[in-house]
Amino acid sequence: MRVSDDRYTRDRQRLDLGLRLIRHEARTFTIRQWTGLSDDRIRKLYRSYVMNLDARRVSRHRGKSPRQAAFFFRNVELNFQSAQLASLYVMYGLLGGTQAGLESRYRLGSLESGALLCQAYEAYLELHTPVYISFEHAWFLLLALGRRDEVGISRCGECGGVRLRDLLAKHKLACGTCGPAAAAPMPATVMSCAAAC
Repeated sequence: MRVSDDRYTRDRQRLDLGLRLIRHEARTFTIRQWTGLSDDRIRKLYRSYVMNLDARRVSRHRGKSPRQAAFFFRNVELNFQSAQLASLYVMYGLLGGTQAGLESRYRLGSLESGALLCQAYEAYLELHTPVYISFEHAWFLLLALGRRDEVGISRCGECGGVRLRDLLAKHKLACGTCGPAAAAPMPATVMSCAAAC
């Protein structure tokens, strides 16, 4: 009896995480990676609990997930939000610092890691209006930071804040807020938040 109770709890956790990912508009492939649910089960979950019952419209995106690191460097605000999201990954234990840089501490397919990813993304949503980073881009950012081949984080040489760094481009010492690329003034809320980081 105990074994079946554990299996029921695990199935319930998988469905709960799947529903949470659907509400963040994750693609079916991403939901399958994190929960192990079949495509058919994900569609039924969406139809039963989200399609007609949620107050806000939840879109189902098709096609491949985003895979271009250049997205995070399009403008100063997007770069700033990406750096904050990376900081949240460290805070939630999905990434950890080592001598060589960041290393991934999440396990793909782990319900616990999937829940932490959702918590970090939900914390990001609380910090920013408007939100520029979709859940799929957030998931790609975590993958890229863990791989350490395109994107990394470091401290700004001028303000000391956390900045996202393009590892394939020439390195610069300042973040987007302090550097010459930041010619346009940032909103006061962003500036105060950047100083706090």
